[in-house]
Amino acid sequence: MGPRSEPETVGQRLRRLRRERGMSQRELSSPGVSYAYISRIEAGARRPSVKALRLLARKLKVSPEYLERGSDLRETDERELELAEAELQVRLGEDGQGQAAEAALARVLEEALATGETAIACRARIGLGLAAARNGRDAEAVEQLEAALVVEPLQAAGRPDVYATLGRAYSNLGQPRRAVELFEGCLAEVRAQDPPDQASEIRYATYLSYALTDAGESERAERLLVDLAEGPLESADSYTRVRLFWSLGRVATREGRTLSGLSYFRRAVALLEATEDTLHLAQAHVSCAWALTKSGRAQEAGGHLEIAEQLFGPKPDPADLGWLRTEQAKRAVVLGQGAEAVARAQEALAALGTSDPGERGDASLALAEGYGLEGDIDSADATFRQAVELLAGHRPSRDSAAACRSWAKLLRRAGREQEALDVLERAVEIGP
Repeated sequence: MGPRSEPETVGQRLRRLRRERGMSQRELSSPGVSYAYISRIEAGARRPSVKALRLLARKLKVSPEYLERGSDLRETDERELELAEAELQVRLGEDGQGQAAEAALARVLEEALATGETAIACRARIGLGLAAARNGRDAEAVEQLEAALVVEPLQAAGRPDVYATLGRAYSNLGQPRRAVELFEGCLAEVRAQDPPDQASEIRYATYLSYALTDAGESERAERLLVDLAEGPLESADSYTRVRLFWSLGRVATREGRTLSGLSYFRRAVALLEATEDTLHLAQAHVSCAWALTKSGRAQEAGGHLEIAEQLFGPKPDPADLGWLRTEQAKRAVVLGQGAEAVARAQEALAALGTSDPGERGDASLALAEGYGLEGDIDSADATFRQAVELLAGHRPSRDSAAACRSWAKLLRRAGREQEALDVLERAVEIGP
């Protein structure tokens, strides 16, 4: 790679444009801009005034901005263009573009703060927050999104992605009550709209149901969703109905009512099959598999998982791949396939990275049980410990308590009775 060329100065640009147009310095001059003044500008000995830039640009048939800076865009316009490109890269999540997008957003934020461009600074913070959440940096996501919303609150109906990301980050950090408060506020806001926006109401009701479930208030979450499902849904589009049935299935399955959950998931699948939305259809099939495996019907879950893998395609999103592999590992555990459970759970954890600690807890639990089936007691013991730590902060208490009981059974089978009793005491402390 050769040496990097220096940027063109305003004087060099003036000389180039003048020569391209076949003009002498005298021909370019005008009252107020003498040829001697033009000569000094071209030599770099003088910086043109605003008036001179306008006069010279008019005769050269270019914009004053281009003559001064080599671009037709003002600095503010260029910042907004760079911001828009970086925002798009964050939304698309293209491979290899993430770091470049974050660097661009950080640069725009710094420049906007220096020039007092509040709106652009807030957009840059939101972009940085969304990018941080995508990469599992939840504390950073909260910091950036909160800073943006304090300065310039957004309408809940207009930017559900921002509020959903912030609420999910709260839950991932073990703060589901903050997520509950956030979504309660959003739901109240959309319900106060005139005319009513049923799609936004159901969207935020589902987000709130997730947060309530994480906070251990599953009954309240279900009442909220059932009230909506029993109301008139004539104005709701297919996706709004899918969201509602999906959320009802999630709450019911978490509560152990797997047949009810499966019924809701199947209604979501039926609606999605009438669309071309293969991504959400794949996710709905994984949800069906989750409910079937949890109800002891692991053989039936296999068909749903196979369909989901085909629909996700060769390059699924890491979060979707992590979820799919976790459910495959859980199914393998129920079927007594230890090696398969270990392999799938390890793939799930690799895909999830540092994101979604609740899902990592589920994958770690499947991995621990897979090690147990393979007779690797030490690995199972260490992995159970990791799983319980993750589940304790990011799943209902019954999940981490159940993990402790499975852990204790493993230790008891290995003859480590005192350790098993200690783990059972921990299960009692956690909850029912």
